Amino acid sequence: MSYDVIIRDGLWFDGTGAAPQIRNLGIRDGVVATVSIKPLDETGCPEVIDAAGKWVVPGFIDVHTHYDAEILLDPGLRESVRHGVTTVLLGNCSLSTVYADTEDAADLFSRVEAVPRKFVFGALENAKNWSTAAEYIEAIDALPLGPNVSSLLGHSDLRTAVLGLERATDDTVQPSEAELAKMEKLLEEALDAGMLGLSGMDAAIDKLDGDRFRSRALPSTFATWRERRRLINVLRKRRRILQSAPDVDSPVSALMFFLTSSRILNRRKGVRMSMLVSADAKSMPLAVHVFGRGTRLLNKLLGSSVRFQHLPVPFELYSDGIDLPVFEEFGAGTAALHLRDEIERNELLADESYRRRFRREFDRKKLGPSLWHRDFHDAVIVECPDKSLIGKSFGAIADERGLHPLDAFLDVLVENGERNVRWTTVVGNHRPKQLNKLAADPSIHMGFSDAGAHLRNMAFYNYALRLLRRTRDADRAGKPFLTLERAVHRLTGEVAEWFGVNAGTLRRGDRADFVVVDPAHLDDSVDSYHEEEVPFYGGLRRMVNRNDATVVATGVNGVVVFRGGPSGGEFREGYGQTVKSGRYLRAGEREQRALSLSA
Repeated sequence: MSYDVIIRDGLWFDGTGAAPQIRNLGIRDGVVATVSIKPLDETGCPEVIDAAGKWVVPGFIDVHTHYDAEILLDPGLRESVRHGVTTVLLGNCSLSTVYADTEDAADLFSRVEAVPRKFVFGALENAKNWSTAAEYIEAIDALPLGPNVSSLLGHSDLRTAVLGLERATDDTVQPSEAELAKMEKLLEEALDAGMLGLSGMDAAIDKLDGDRFRSRALPSTFATWRERRRLINVLRKRRRILQSAPDVDSPVSALMFFLTSSRILNRRKGVRMSMLVSADAKSMPLAVHVFGRGTRLLNKLLGSSVRFQHLPVPFELYSDGIDLPVFEEFGAGTAALHLRDEIERNELLADESYRRRFRREFDRKKLGPSLWHRDFHDAVIVECPDKSLIGKSFGAIADERGLHPLDAFLDVLVENGERNVRWTTVVGNHRPKQLNKLAADPSIHMGFSDAGAHLRNMAFYNYALRLLRRTRDADRAGKPFLTLERAVHRLTGEVAEWFGVNAGTLRRGDRADFVVVDPAHLDDSVDSYHEEEVPFYGGLRRMVNRNDATVVATGVNGVVVFRGGPSGGEFREGYGQTVKSGRYLRAGEREQRALSLSA
């Protein structure tokens, strides 16, 4: 029997957590047709991958991306696929492009995710031919997709479509009974069409773009728990998922998600919830000890199903000047980011009355919870017109000049042109021991890459490869925190099951989404810094990852779409343009497949 693809002699992980074995995989018609200990007949097979000494694993699933605009401009989503990701989820953090009109959707998305608004608006203006969730799914599925795609409906998108963006971001406005009913109906329609669930956002750090309501918080942050419960009840009836983020300034906010998820308090019908974010934050060093134990305890006591998303790598951020979301934690920071004109922004940063306000807010914030450690001694300049400052921290410059660290930071920006100063810091996941504990904790799951967003701030497209490297190295050092098969399961089958996506395993009869990894190249290349010019974003240089020797091949629906190598990687001809390899994965497909296998 002939095959379309044969993967020969690889160490095969099936994505269930089972121990790996040396096997030969035969793929036919997009499905794993054979898993054999014996060699397969390669006669007539157009693509044979020699995987001796390599790992063959299910394609990675990235459950937290913001590719909602990029997928319309470049459906191949190359930055993820070249690192072995074969399924991505859109519509996170209350942001989707399903119901809101083009201008509103661009205002919702652009500043929050740090993607230039004109390109988001242009992508939607040229491509948006849908008005319903079913039409949206059909439109996405009609694209020449590279990876498979699934999605959530954003609460801010939904709220804006029903109330209008002005009323949806006005804290004096509460939706009427008719408007709540309309939100429920639109959510029901989205779930019926095949969307996985709803995404929300409680933290008011995220702000609107555009000229009409610029710097207002996202619509979902204005919702009461009465409104949220109405929508969550729709999810409960259909056994779908909620992805959201508690308000870090309100401990009650997190507790409300556990209570609302509870099976005991909600007639034995719980709701699975995926929360942001489980990290070892420098700003809250003790919080890492609460995430695991506290989450497990509350889930057990309340019968809840809550997990926190985790990025299993050091959380390193870069910024051009003040263009970093963490500054939205301060009213003064939002005031600066409100100004798009560089001259106006520089004038504001130089104003003494503004600085006094900023210093008060900055020092006061040290007393409460925060996303950023606010330590300018831990913020190093990497690019600057004044070359003598490169390699120095703003804190060290403050010490030299006898200034408050915030003043030294603002002085350097003003002196050199605010957007000409690039600097970096690590805000969390900096302690290897705690990072390993989080990676193994059953109350968290892998996610939060933010792929497709914060183009100049971070790049975690290869987080899965970096976790596999850490897992292998810890085992070699005699200090294991996960087995390799468990690490693969966490990156594939586990998140697929939690979100209800038909993906994540590589067994006989499964769809053939796979990645072949060369463990010999799980080396320092996975941690290195790279930038790449993006033609569809006007030549903007965004942060990316480049370790093409690590991934031997990525396959989607039985087709090899990417081949890696020491001299660089190549995508198949027509990839993401004229050739379609991925498809939209609708909710319910996983259950239907399980029923067909058991019949």
